Amino acid sequence: METKEKMIQVSVKFNGRWIPLSLSADTTVKDLKSVLQPLTNLLPRGQKLIAKGKILDDQMNLNGLSKIQLIGSQGLHQGSGPIIKKESPDLRKTNYNNNKQVSVVKSQFERWKLTGVISLSDSGIKLIPQDVWNCGSSVRFLDLNSNSIEDVPEDVAALTSLQKLFLNANCITDESLSWKGLSSLKSLSLMSLSHNLLTTLPADLAALISLKELHVAHNNLTSLPDEIGLLVHLEVLKANDNRLTTITSRIGSCSTLVEVDFSQNLLIELPETLSNLTNLKALHLHNNGLRSLPSTLLKNCTQLSTLDLHGTEITMDMLREFEGWESFDERRVLKHSKQLAFRVQGASSSYFDEGADKS
Repeated sequence: METKEKMIQVSVKFNGRWIPLSLSADTTVKDLKSVLQPLTNLLPRGQKLIAKGKILDDQMNLNGLSKIQLIGSQGLHQGSGPIIKKESPDLRKTNYNNNKQVSVVKSQFERWKLTGVISLSDSGIKLIPQDVWNCGSSVRFLDLNSNSIEDVPEDVAALTSLQKLFLNANCITDESLSWKGLSSLKSLSLMSLSHNLLTTLPADLAALISLKELHVAHNNLTSLPDEIGLLVHLEVLKANDNRLTTITSRIGSCSTLVEVDFSQNLLIELPETLSNLTNLKALHLHNNGLRSLPSTLLKNCTQLSTLDLHGTEITMDMLREFEGWESFDERRVLKHSKQLAFRVQGASSSYFDEGADKS
């Protein structure tokens, strides 16, 4: 007969709330920090655990401890920051008149068709005017940023010549965005859906064969679809400030990527195929739970000059052990020297820092 593993009950107080945990009796403080990482968004090295008036050492066993206080170090977190007791309400749903529509006069409609540019940002609208779709193939640029739009209907397919679409800072959800309509936009080179309520991107994304820039920052995405690897012209991918826990290995097929931003997510590791992005110049990864990088990243990505690893588990000492570090460091220093040469002297430019934390 197997012996049942002995368990202990521990409560950790953090940001005004108690986190109850059932742990193995042989759990160490270091183990506890790993358990607390996804529950608090604090990286292990940014956690200070206190019990009975003493700071707990990583090698200590938790036996005899039932209540522990957790204090987080500023900046050493994954995602958008430490999880707090109550989340702030989504002000986008309260700051706008959700029933307001734009009244489109004939002269404005004619100007839209003539110029191919429609700008309705900050208009306080919930519904996209029908006249937008009536412009059809005339439209090349559509800006609907900073409204309270919830629904992007299949009618968007009428904009067959659309090249740039801006839908930032609205209230768009997975269900209210017609990917069937979007997938018809074969000329679309830039799509920006940041600051919305998306939790997933569908396989239909692959139909956007001309896409060069995809901005989906500040949503609730937990992953990216495998089909993102079919976007063979993609140069800029901004997916920061989401809830990404994994990155598909198909990302390595996006060989034209120049800039990638995965900062402020919940990543612990990256796929080795990231090293296939030989055109990559900037990789932003700050405030994730990353403990390592793809082993050949610095060796293979010979154009990489910006690598932001602040607030991760990766230190400069670890970076120096990677093959290709010397060449990368030369590019990094050269780029910074050029930036500083053109920067206006003053308080804002007197200090420059980038890369992994020192310790």
